[in-house]
Amino acid sequence: MKKLLILVLMKLSLMAGMSVDEIVDSVDKRDLGDNSISTLQMVLIDKNKKQRVRTLKTYSKYFGEDIYNLIYFLTPSDVRQTAFLTYDYDKSSKDDDQWLYLPALKLSKRIASSDKSASFMGSDFSYSDMTSRNPEDYNYKITKESKVNGQKVWIIESTPKTQKTIDETGYTKSYLFVRQDNFVVVRAMHLLLDGKKKYLDVKELKQIDGIWVATKTQMTTKKLKQTLHTTILQLSDVKFNQNLDDNFFTVRQIEKGI
Repeated sequence: MKKLLILVLMKLSLMAGMSVDEIVDSVDKRDLGDNSISTLQMVLIDKNKKQRVRTLKTYSKYFGEDIYNLIYFLTPSDVRQTAFLTYDYDKSSKDDDQWLYLPALKLSKRIASSDKSASFMGSDFSYSDMTSRNPEDYNYKITKESKVNGQKVWIIESTPKTQKTIDETGYTKSYLFVRQDNFVVVRAMHLLLDGKKKYLDVKELKQIDGIWVATKTQMTTKKLKQTLHTTILQLSDVKFNQNLDDNFFTVRQIEKGI
């Protein structure tokens, strides 16, 4: 017991002395699990609190250091078989690839870099939000330490290095709340080009097969104090180490459907 306490204190001491680059690197390298399948409920809430609910199926697989993600819309009927494919490249020098399949048009549309700051399927998440950040594209600094739901966090200011990154994300600056015990971003505030702000809040965080998973996430868009729109993402049936064929993550596959 005494040895365990010493190890815990040593770990806390090391974390307390971490630089902002070390923290960001730990966030970037956090284990996200391999070859996963999950069910996702997306709730869209407008400023009048009217709700629309969508059900999706998500698939994810590592290809070396890159992550390929595939999302299928299952319900309601007006979005059924809509599919979204992302190639999330590890190298910042390579732009991520994204395609949206629209079954009504029988058309796969490649998402241009200039469109990545746009809303993803009417939600508060942009196309850019659907991929991970490349740490090399930002300057970081620790503004202070705080607590979120009783857990210690670093509050890190994140500023894009280039206009290209600002244009693609729509964000001029972000504040990331990183938990000190597991390096999960549990809260964020994004400042948008048009003066609005988006607030990300992880409502539920669970360990599944030893991997920290945000099972309930909320994104809210505000202008001044007025809430314009909210999106809630609820994950369920999360399974890791699934047998997913490489050919499943192709434009041809999203056009075939599931």
